[in-house]
Amino acid sequence: MRIELERRARQSSLFAIVSPLLALALTVLFGGIMFALLGKDPVSALYSFFIEPLLEVWSLHELAVKAAPLILIGVGLSVCYRSNNWNIGAEGQFIVGAIVGSILPITFYEWTSPLLLPLMLVMGAIGGAAYAAIPALLKTRFNTNEILTSLMLVYIAQLLLDWLTRGIWKDPAGYNFPQSRSFVSEAVLPEILSSGRAHLGIVFALVAAVAVWFMMRYTLKGFQVVVLGQSERAGRFAGFSSRKMVWFSMMFSGALAGLAGISEVSGSIGHLQPTISPGYGFTAIIVAFLGRLNPLGIIASGFVLALTYLGGEGAQLSIGVSDKVTRVFQGLLLFFVLSCDTLILYKVRIVFDRARNAASRGV
Repeated sequence: MRIELERRARQSSLFAIVSPLLALALTVLFGGIMFALLGKDPVSALYSFFIEPLLEVWSLHELAVKAAPLILIGVGLSVCYRSNNWNIGAEGQFIVGAIVGSILPITFYEWTSPLLLPLMLVMGAIGGAAYAAIPALLKTRFNTNEILTSLMLVYIAQLLLDWLTRGIWKDPAGYNFPQSRSFVSEAVLPEILSSGRAHLGIVFALVAAVAVWFMMRYTLKGFQVVVLGQSERAGRFAGFSSRKMVWFSMMFSGALAGLAGISEVSGSIGHLQPTISPGYGFTAIIVAFLGRLNPLGIIASGFVLALTYLGGEGAQLSIGVSDKVTRVFQGLLLFFVLSCDTLILYKVRIVFDRARNAASRGV
């Protein structure tokens, strides 16, 4: 007996739209079961996780702060995945973007020019793109699997950040804490409103989502992404280069991840430290798929996943659960999104191989 997946001849557009909503509903249902197994009231626990963070102005600002990097990274990854290039290392590109973008405010810490912040943002995007170019080079030159190379580069970036903040970039006046000098005010992203911490990073994310949506829908480059992602052979017949698409999609997604990294450091933290991300680069993969790889859908899914971070922090205090609950919710959401998509696109068949069974019985 074996299980086979047979692709359906026609896919229901209604189910394709409903799939993320169904995945969310199943995540909430199984999350409630998880809270019950932990000895917590499921209704109050889910309320504190998903509703309570939306009731205060300051928490809405925090929601925007956490959604900004998820949307930026997710939009870049959507271009990669639609072109059939699998960048799993956005977390590393996020970190390298933060490192490269922080060179000026740390090395020239007394420089207060109005050009400082724009240069930091540009350098952060370039750093992320350059780091994403490594798996692109390995794939196009040596046919190396970009999933493995981009993922392994994440750990190199994390160790590099740790080495810098505990070594040559450690603040000499920081009482031996592993962090860099604090950025001057000219190197900090301004807040949007005085009522909270939301900064221009969320504006960058929304603008990038709309711009990429326009690119994918109305430009030749977007058409190339879609064609090569669906059929590389058809793309080559149309004169499109799959090698160039590897470079474009990887470096484009890396640039947005790097921009997200320097925006996070400049807007939310104000200095470099050994840990600058709770896993935004990995969570953005869920954001991309929950948003159907559509930049506008990624905006909504980015806020949903940001809510799991914010709700997880609040749930630790209000109901006394572990911070790992956030990761469980995110894992459940990814599992159900992929499961629903699989059942929509494919029919599951159980095949009994009678000949093999007869041979094994000696018939």
